[in-house]
Amino acid sequence: MKSAKRIGFGALAALLLAGMLAGCGGGKGGNPAAGANGPQGAKEGNGAGSPVKLEVAQISWGTTPPADDFMKKALDEKLNVSLEMTLVGDQGDYENQINVRAASNNLPDLFMVTGKPQLQKLVESGSLLDLSEYLDKMPEYQSFTGEDVLKKGRIGGKQYALPKAGQALSYTYWIRKDWLDRLNLPVPTTVDELFDVAKAFTEQDPDGNGKPDTFGLSGTNFDAFEPIFGAYGITNIMDTSQFYVRGGKVANTFYQPEMKEALTAIKRFLDAGVVDPEVVNNKGTMAKDKAFQGKVGIIHTEWAQMMKPADVEAWKGANPDAEWVQLPPPAGPDGQKFGKSINIGASGGLWVVPKRLENEPEKLNKVLELFNYTSTPEGNRLVQFGIENTHYTLDGDKVTITDKGREEASFTWLYQFSGRPETEYLKTKFADLVEYIDFEASIPRIETLDGFVQSPAGYNPADANRFIEEEMIKFVYGKNKLEDYDKFLQTLEKTFNYKTYVDSAVEQLNGLGYGQ
Repeated sequence: MKSAKRIGFGALAALLLAGMLAGCGGGKGGNPAAGANGPQGAKEGNGAGSPVKLEVAQISWGTTPPADDFMKKALDEKLNVSLEMTLVGDQGDYENQINVRAASNNLPDLFMVTGKPQLQKLVESGSLLDLSEYLDKMPEYQSFTGEDVLKKGRIGGKQYALPKAGQALSYTYWIRKDWLDRLNLPVPTTVDELFDVAKAFTEQDPDGNGKPDTFGLSGTNFDAFEPIFGAYGITNIMDTSQFYVRGGKVANTFYQPEMKEALTAIKRFLDAGVVDPEVVNNKGTMAKDKAFQGKVGIIHTEWAQMMKPADVEAWKGANPDAEWVQLPPPAGPDGQKFGKSINIGASGGLWVVPKRLENEPEKLNKVLELFNYTSTPEGNRLVQFGIENTHYTLDGDKVTITDKGREEASFTWLYQFSGRPETEYLKTKFADLVEYIDFEASIPRIETLDGFVQSPAGYNPADANRFIEEEMIKFVYGKNKLEDYDKFLQTLEKTFNYKTYVDSAVEQLNGLGYGQ
């Protein structure tokens, strides 16, 4: 347990950092000339016509705009704003900073929340503006996203967040085809065949170096077993994969009879020693690094982690004979096969506005203009690809990325406020990799609904999910007996109020039209 002194120091550091961030922005460029489309708000700065300053905060995941930020300049000029980007590389640091700034009533003019729990917390504290009455001022945004996306940003029926459109359909098993060929093995199509191949990759020296230094399967925690859960028609055990429609009703994955069968199948892989022994502790690129180094022959990941030129160079550099290919989801005992589930209630991002902006109409109007413009065909192409005839060319509706676009426009996602048509964007941006993108986009997936659910009073999702993960690890590693699974459910319900959560979730999802 952390000491009170340590916690106090962390809070003080976060407060100091938030104060520094409040006084500075990411970009300093911009055209001060007027000329925004639509009605201009009242001006800030040096007299009439000055751009309206907007501080925008989000997680950058290490992305830094160039010093000569052409995207900021283009939006500043188009909308007569001065965007000041506050970018934080780490999710934990970002969430802490936003919480500190909320406590001091010093939130950015526009910022992204990290998910529904933080959104709900900020709504309950009265920090956010209900945007319901402003949606009609963003007709392009409403049309671009659609009702199914908009409802991802609602709490208690009110529009507290502006969700980004677009979700990637990705992830599948990737397998070393050269190892299959070396061992004269067929491509596995069922869970049983996948087990046989993983066992051979572990025991039969597929790399030919005469050492027992390979494993069959790796990935990141239970994500490594997503397609095995799918082979039993259920979802993974993680916090965004618990609710879905099954048999016309909202179902919870933990109460399905196939859950014990799926855990038994996963336990078989682990008992046989064919899984990376660090699988539950893998984070970041750890599993991918092992695959690239030739330590495992099957990995659950996405095309963007395997087939971009830098990645191919990395695994080819380690072994020029390596050949990684995509593997369809394996079929279960009754023929079911699903890849990684997709949480259709989640968004690529949830943008929010502090409540104080209802008293700052100039800034609020510019926020609305920003979302509306980046939802138009012109504005959305700008934030996806860059400047026309510099970073891309346009022939009718066909976009072609230029060499300059490939070199300079990798950061533009930071300005995709309203989102993007995900699969089309990826196929345009990575035209040489379309076959891999299409493969993963075509895999059947269970659609989960957790992103729509608001936690009821008395339920702490972080505590419950931590308990779930710990107990599931015990089941698959034999520390818990599977015949005691019902006791696990009883503890989950009694100690963590999980039944209250399930009942509330079903009611909320029924209200949204799911399972009725």
